[in-house]
Amino acid sequence: MTAPATNERIDLRTSPEIKELIVRAASTAGMSVSAFLLATAQERAKEILTANETMTLSSRDWNAFAKALDNTEKRRPKLSAAMQRHRDWQQGKR
Repeated sequence: MTAPATNERIDLRTSPEIKELIVRAASTAGMSVSAFLLATAQERAKEILTANETMTLSSRDWNAFAKALDNTEKRRPKLSAAMQRHRDWQQGKR
C-alpha cells in the first residue's frame, strides 16, 4: 500500500466505547489509530465499490455478449476501450 497523502483531513465523532474498541484493534495490529482507520476504511471502500461496479456473467452470457460485439458493423471505440479496461482489470493491471 502506498503512503497516504497528508493534505486531506477527515474528522469524526464517536462514543467512548467505539473509540476504545478502535484504539485496542489498532494497537493489536501494531498501527496508529489514524493508520488503522485509513487502512480499514480504504479496504472496505474497495470491497463495496467492487461489489457494486462489477458485473459477473455466466460463460454463456459472456460468449453471447462477445459474439454480439464481434458482429457489429459499426466500430465502437468506447466499447472497445471498456473491454480493454476490463481485460486489464482481470489481469491485475489496473
